[in-house]
Amino acid sequence: MAHTKFKGLGIALVTPFKEDESVDFEAMGRLLDYQIQNGVDYIVALGTTAETPTLSEEEKREVREFILSKVNGRVPIVLGVGGNNTKGIVETLKKDKMEGIDAILSVVPYYNKPSQEGIFQHYSAIAEASKVPVILYNVPGRTGVNMTAETTLRLARQYDNIVAIKEASGNIVQMNDIIKNKPKDFMVISGDDGITYPLITMGAVGVISVIGNAFPKEFGKMVRLALQGDYQSAREIHHRFTELFDLLFVDGNPAGAKCMLSIMGYINNKLRLPLVPTRITTFEKIRGVLDSLNIKC
Repeated sequence: MAHTKFKGLGIALVTPFKEDESVDFEAMGRLLDYQIQNGVDYIVALGTTAETPTLSEEEKREVREFILSKVNGRVPIVLGVGGNNTKGIVETLKKDKMEGIDAILSVVPYYNKPSQEGIFQHYSAIAEASKVPVILYNVPGRTGVNMTAETTLRLARQYDNIVAIKEASGNIVQMNDIIKNKPKDFMVISGDDGITYPLITMGAVGVISVIGNAFPKEFGKMVRLALQGDYQSAREIHHRFTELFDLLFVDGNPAGAKCMLSIMGYINNKLRLPLVPTRITTFEKIRGVLDSLNIKC
């Protein structure tokens, strides 16, 4: 069965904070409405871009419930459920009813640096425990270990409820290997805004996006045009954002996204340590690019 609800533009939602660093639910509500009104296909809650490691368990519960209530079925919701303690994740999945959650996004275990067999068994345990579809997340720049194409394909072939991978390895050869040899209904989703366009031309189904926090309409149009095969029109939009792709991550994620959203008036430019806002030079460069894109600041 093809899980078409995870095609197109997914948003790796930021967590807005007030000046006292408490969660700014009012700003989060504005941001969710902005995303949905501008045609995003689904929301990813409590992922990397949400600064989830800095949220308490109570805050994570409150953010999850708020997003579920605010979205109210308007678009699917993918929930970040991952870590480097397989047993703990499995226990969470078995206890959680997952009401209103359409899939989980689960990152390759970090810090432990498991072998490929360890990664396979980790995801096998998650697949067997999960009540909802599972999207794998490979991001070796953060985890310290790459899940190979061989391991990804092994999981995709063995578990029907492992439906997709968010690929952020930056390795085009590896991504192409997965796309070429995957089961028919298994989906490859870009985890990197900057290579979403070329990856779709190779057979990816969309992106879980950071820049989409600020530009859901424009970036979503690029994704849809590329999926429809109108590569020239999609490429023109892709090139408009090239400079922002770099600026988004030069001072880390989600510092760039929060900088953009604060300039645009949606949220405060506030992060929780150990993350800090962009440097003033980056801020001014982002402001300049937004001006050139005719975005009102």
